[in-house]
Formats: sequence, C-alpha cells, structure tokens
Amino acid sequence: MALWSGRFTENVSEFTQRFGASLPVDKQLYAQDIAGSKAHARMLGEQGVISKEDVAAIRDGLDRIQERIEAGEFEFDINDEDIHMSIEKALIADIGDAGARLHTGRSRNDQVVTDTHLYAKQRCTDLMQANLALRQALVDLAKEHFDVILPGYTHMQHAQPVFLSHHLLAYVWMLSRDFKRLAAAREAADVNPLGSAALAGTTYPLDRRMTAEELGFSGVTANSLDAVSDRDFLLDLSYACSVSCVHLSRLAEEIVLWSTAEFGFITLSDAFSTGSSIMPQKKNPDFAELIRGKTGRVVGDLVALLVTLKALPLAYNKDLQEDKEGAIDAARTLEDCYTCMTGMVSSMTVNAQAMEQQVGKGYLAATDIADYLVKKGLPFRRAHEVVGHLVLLCEQRGGCRFEDLSLYDFKNECDLFEPDIVDQLDMRFIADARLTEGGTGRSAIREQLKLVEETLVEDGRRI
Repeated sequence: MALWSGRFTENVSEFTQRFGASLPVDKQLYAQDIAGSKAHARMLGEQGVISKEDVAAIRDGLDRIQERIEAGEFEFDINDEDIHMSIEKALIADIGDAGARLHTGRSRNDQVVTDTHLYAKQRCTDLMQANLALRQALVDLAKEHFDVILPGYTHMQHAQPVFLSHHLLAYVWMLSRDFKRLAAAREAADVNPLGSAALAGTTYPLDRRMTAEELGFSGVTANSLDAVSDRDFLLDLSYACSVSCVHLSRLAEEIVLWSTAEFGFITLSDAFSTGSSIMPQKKNPDFAELIRGKTGRVVGDLVALLVTLKALPLAYNKDLQEDKEGAIDAARTLEDCYTCMTGMVSSMTVNAQAMEQQVGKGYLAATDIADYLVKKGLPFRRAHEVVGHLVLLCEQRGGCRFEDLSLYDFKNECDLFEPDIVDQLDMRFIADARLTEGGTGRSAIREQLKLVEETLVEDGRRI
C-alpha cells in the first residue's frame, strides 16, 4: 500500500499505478528533492517542531540515500509513484520514526514545485553558460575572418555585399537576447514555494525565509494557492528554449546551405559530419540538420505545457504532473544543441575565396549606383529606374557585370554619371561605406565588436 493509503481499503491496479506514476521522469530531480527535504528538516528543528536528534538522523539518512542514488545502488520502485515517496520510504526504512516526521508541515504539492523551481534555476544557469560559449565561438570566428566579404541575401537572392564578421555577429545578438530570456526564466524560478503545503499553508510555525535562504532562493511565494499551481516559470524556461532553438535552426540552415557544392562557403570538420552508406563521396551536415530538426520538438514541449495549464482551476491538479517531462527535455535538448553548434562553429573552415567570388554575381552594386545618382540630385525613384535599365542591359549582353559596361553605357542612361562611377563598383568599398551605427562597414563592425565583448563580460558576471 502507498504511504497515503490510510483511508483506502485496496491498492490501485498495476496498470493505474504505472499510468499515474511520475517516478520515471521526476527521479531526475532526486538531488533537488533531497536538498529541499534537508532544508525543511533543519527548519523544523529550529522551530521546535521536531527534535534536533531527528533532524540529524534525517539529514544523515538523506545523505546516504543520495550517495546510493549517485552510485547506482538505489532501486527505484514504480510502486513508489514519485521521487518524493521513493526517498521518504527509503528514509523511513533506514531511520524509522524520525523519517516519518520529515513530512510534517508540508505536502507533495509544495514539495514537488520546490524541486521544480530548484531544477529550473540550475538548468537556466547551465544554459546561460552554454549560450555564452557559443557566442564567444561566433565572436572568435568573426574576428578571425574580419575582412572576408560575401553576398548579403534577401529572399535568398543576392542583395548587397556584407562582411562575414557582420553576418556572424547577427547571430551573436540573437543569442544575446536568448540569454536575457534565460536569465528572466531563472529569476522567475528564484522564489521558494515550500511551506505552502497542499494549498492553504499550514498551522505549524514554519520559517519559510529560513528554507529559502538555505536553498538559495531570493524570496518566498506570496500566495499558497498560486505557489502550488504556478508553472509560469517553466513556461518561461520552455519559451526561452524554444526561441533559442529557432535561432539555432536559422544558423544551422545557413551552415547546411553554405556547406553544399553550390555555395562552398564553408567546409565542416569531419567530427561534425557523417558519410553515406551507399555514396562514398558524401560528407553530410547531419548535426546541423539535427539542430534544425530538434527545434520542432522543443517548440512542441512549450505548446504541450501551455495546453496542460489551460483552464486548470486552483489549486493543484494531477494534470500538473505533466509539467516536468517537456521542460526537462527542452532544456536538455537546447544545451546539447548549444554544445554541438559551438563545436561546429569552432572547427569549420571558412572558404573566403568562394564567398568573395559570389559577391561579383547578382548586381550587388545596384543600390549604390542609385545612391550615386541621388547624391547628384536625381530623385531616388528615377535613379532606381535608371539602374534597373542598366541591369537589363547587362542581362541582354549575356549577363555581363556592371564593371563590364563602358562610361558611355552609363551616360547613355543618365548624363549625371562621371568617370568616378568606377569607384562605386568595388564591393569592398560598397560594404565599407555602410558606416551607420550597426552597419556592415568595418569601422562600424569594430564598434559593434566592442559592444559585443562588453556584453559578454557583463553576462558572464550574471552567472
């Protein structure tokens, strides 16, 4: 019979026991459960609710259980239903009545959500560290290839030339925002629900501030009903993971494209590639594809939790047992994706010549030629039309480049063109001319790099 079975005359069936058990998932929270129990026991002792001898026995017994779990010597029994009952049963078997006093003044409702708060806080910190490592890898790559130029794209068509360093830093800023979301999720989890009991608090003189301090929480929850039913902090974590995975999927997609024969912009390390069982020549970007694919799973974890919480009445409901598996999966998946992406970025080879060859295709100087005319007094819409005619002329001549046109060809479209138009056709000059704050000009990128590195230092201090 279960530890809660006093008013029952028979046990649940084998199927319903298995169906209702959360142990296969929440046994991953054993360390948090033991920490919460040790803090609760110490507080009960300080408040005179249980004896100091019981406190010592409980804390020593919990230490032994943790050692057994971490040594792989603890046998989890599905009949225990959840990690809390599993540990409590083992504690009572070890130290007797003192173990049975541990649950004084608490419920599994506040116990499980305390475990989950502790878990979420730690996972947010882990993810913030992994996020920083990936951002640093991208910054290092940007600095290494600072002067490399490549086509910038819109609609997957050549648009304007940009520096590779600028392109890579765009992902750094995405990840910087992800870091803030993870930090916000950690802050949301940084509050102690222990002492809320089942839903209404307890008549025992609990010192919730004491357990909060021992467990490293910055404060306590203000409402017991909200405390045992709140999973917003897990939504925050799952959302942060989902958005970051979406960002990683965008980078992964570019890695997949850039590593193709059609692009040839990068070569992936063998450590982050796989072969084909039938085609000996293949070198597949499987790990980038996996990062792209796992994004759907993490987004699914978020949606599942949102739907689980929808329309739940106060306070605790068994539906909330479904809160942990998706959040645990989302955090683990994102951490793995961060680690994999960091390895790929750090080890791939940039083929600068292939990038720069592509800059010469697609009439990337078109906007700058129009700007040239605008600066000489021509309205932009008229300048746009003139350059459109020049593009058409190039296509009619078999796809020649602007550089292949004569000054006569330019003047034939608009007499404002002068010999200095040749200077406007150099791709590096065009990219470097974008000096506005946040632009792709190298002087602007240098300022951006300073800001990025300052942000990395500041974020590092927050971990």
